[in-house]
Amino acid sequence: MAAVFLRAAARATRSSALVRAILASRSPLSSSSCAASPTTAAPVPGTAPRAAAAGDGDEGCAAAAATPADVGGDEDDLRSRVFRLRLAKRSATAALERWAGEGRAASAAELRGIARDLSRAGRYKHALEVAEWMKTHHESDLSENDYGMRIDLITRVFGANAAEDFFEKLPACVQSLEAYTALLHSYARSKMTDKAERLFKRMKDANLSMNILVYNEMMTLYISVGELDKVPVIAEELKRQKFSPDLFTYNLRISAYAASMDLEGFKGILDEMSKDPNSNEGWKLYQNLAVIYVDAGQLVGSGNSLVEAEAKISQREWITYDFLVILHTGLGNRDRIKDIWKSMLMTSQRMTSRNYICVLSSYLMCGQLKDAGEVIDQWQRSKAPEFDISACNRLFDAFLNAGFTDTANSFRELMLQKSCILTSRQERSS
Repeated sequence: MAAVFLRAAARATRSSALVRAILASRSPLSSSSCAASPTTAAPVPGTAPRAAAAGDGDEGCAAAAATPADVGGDEDDLRSRVFRLRLAKRSATAALERWAGEGRAASAAELRGIARDLSRAGRYKHALEVAEWMKTHHESDLSENDYGMRIDLITRVFGANAAEDFFEKLPACVQSLEAYTALLHSYARSKMTDKAERLFKRMKDANLSMNILVYNEMMTLYISVGELDKVPVIAEELKRQKFSPDLFTYNLRISAYAASMDLEGFKGILDEMSKDPNSNEGWKLYQNLAVIYVDAGQLVGSGNSLVEAEAKISQREWITYDFLVILHTGLGNRDRIKDIWKSMLMTSQRMTSRNYICVLSSYLMCGQLKDAGEVIDQWQRSKAPEFDISACNRLFDAFLNAGFTDTANSFRELMLQKSCILTSRQERSS
């Protein structure tokens, strides 16, 4: 998934809509389990692709992308053979046929795992070949998730229209919620708003047993295309259907309020989270980081807006990117934080001090002082934005205001190692 995210960020450098491009490529579906959650995402702010295809993410569980190095060059199991192909132009189907020609068996479960690992490694063509071979030889063993994974892979290799054709030709008996949601993800990632909305209505008219992933998908789509006014509409419908929101849902709603500069709405969602019976330590970490981000980043402008009205659109989009970092901090996906940060550093658009404050606070709250130190080093070498000790002082104050004295002290000691002295607001005023 890291490879997918980096490619999305690279495309965004050629576009003025940086975060919208990222949200369109990552869906909010990674909220379920590592074994079966689909992804549209995310992100947006955070979710994973519809089927286990592109790397599903559970809370605190980051799927490791399989690479050729993982399989070892001398092994002769089926997985190793397929991964050694490396180049996309080489045929995974031919490798599978040779394996079968040698009289060796390959179960549906083994093929499913290989396809999933290939997808996580960004090798979608080979993953699709394995998935198609599995259908040819084990059709009776296919699950609903298998069809969802195949739709996701077809989208990545041939595009959303090809995925739509595949879906429409499926027998009605296998056009399950998994398949529908995979196609919805395809539309969302491709920013096909009209098709996504028609499919969403079709799903409701078919009386499918909808789940939170579908609503997260629609909210991610609306954020990615800038139709922020539609996010609360989906959230209200979700409440009427009595679905319990997950952390991805809350992050989507908070990101929408942040992007539309609505501080009161932002605070309202945080208050709603604090009263949710499903709240856990990850949620509390997310809430604390969100408050610290607003405080240290000086997001409150005139009135109740999160940023000044005259701020550039690109800077508002950075805010949504920052909340993606905060989301994965709350989920415990520390490797994902690094992937996102690397993507941010690769872009051509000018970052702000808030971006550094966001990732710094996330690492500090997780106790990752080495990573926090590396971010400080990067900031000190940066020309745009230049290192800002006043922003660091605000972060120091924000930790103290939120009651995280130990974290504040760790930050102060770390800054001393970087030849910088932090002072609290009280010390500065005395």
